Amino acid sequence: MAPPANLLTDVAGLRVGNAEDPGLKSGVTVVLCEEPSVASVHVMGGAPGTRETDLLAPEHTVDRVDAIVLSGGSAFGLDAGGAVMADLAEAGRGFAVGTARVPIVPAAILFDLLNGGDKAWGSEPPYRRLGRAALAAAAETFAIGSVGAGAGATTATVKGGLGSASTHLPNGITVAAIVTVNAVGQATIGDTAHFWAAPFEVGNEFGGLGAPSPFPADAGKVRHKAAARVAENTTIAIVATDARLTKVEAKRVAIMAHDGFARALWPVHTPFDGDLVFTVATGRIALANPPFDLADIGIAGAMVTARAIARAIYAATPAPGDLIPTWKERFGL
Repeated sequence: MAPPANLLTDVAGLRVGNAEDPGLKSGVTVVLCEEPSVASVHVMGGAPGTRETDLLAPEHTVDRVDAIVLSGGSAFGLDAGGAVMADLAEAGRGFAVGTARVPIVPAAILFDLLNGGDKAWGSEPPYRRLGRAALAAAAETFAIGSVGAGAGATTATVKGGLGSASTHLPNGITVAAIVTVNAVGQATIGDTAHFWAAPFEVGNEFGGLGAPSPFPADAGKVRHKAAARVAENTTIAIVATDARLTKVEAKRVAIMAHDGFARALWPVHTPFDGDLVFTVATGRIALANPPFDLADIGIAGAMVTARAIARAIYAATPAPGDLIPTWKERFGL
């Protein structure tokens, strides 16, 4: 069952902000933790672009983050994390080292440099500015589709975007995801409008089309972006929960949540994708029955990730200069 907002912020203690530049066809999304929260990450794509992900390994000392940044702009987009870090430090946030404060702000990027937007920024890439704007916009409600880090995202057949979804488990725990979809593969089945994620859809959150019948004989045919090259495609997710997890447990949830990529995209985890999943646990609810509660959180994480991927594409909107149609434009829906 999806909570009413069906957004990452259904997990209490999180806020999300988006900032994008229409001419640039790129942007930044910031997930802000109201209090430092346990986090980890699992990378399965062959071409990731990241900041501070080594710190999130279970064997390393710091186990909580202040924010996570998702950005377009390829490696240029990593500048957004520094801007968010600086503003949080100015606000007194961060890991205490004596009298110093060091905000912990992991980040991941996607490649949107060849999507038709104006990237002639000279010596001043705009991602610090966009990172600050996204942090300032952080709130309990936020838009999905062609916004934030998903503003310039694409897939093999239609525009990508930013998506989110959530679910409330019978044990009282909430699990939610936010995803930027810039995959080398596709989210729809063959040449149909039907989403690979259809079995997990709640209501009509991405059109209510269900699975195609009959199933296309060529559904398994690989359709991918022409002349895909390393580092030009990425799907990035953050799976969040209000459960109290250790960093080891958060790592397990991130691993399990990658199943949501495989349920919603074909192909996925290729040498050309930078696919990764962050997990954030705000720690409001203790696990009553570990490790079974942990398993349920991981399963739900995969489900909301798959739904968020389809919602990103379903909500994408057209813009001047686009090189690829939206799902609604392509299928007239």
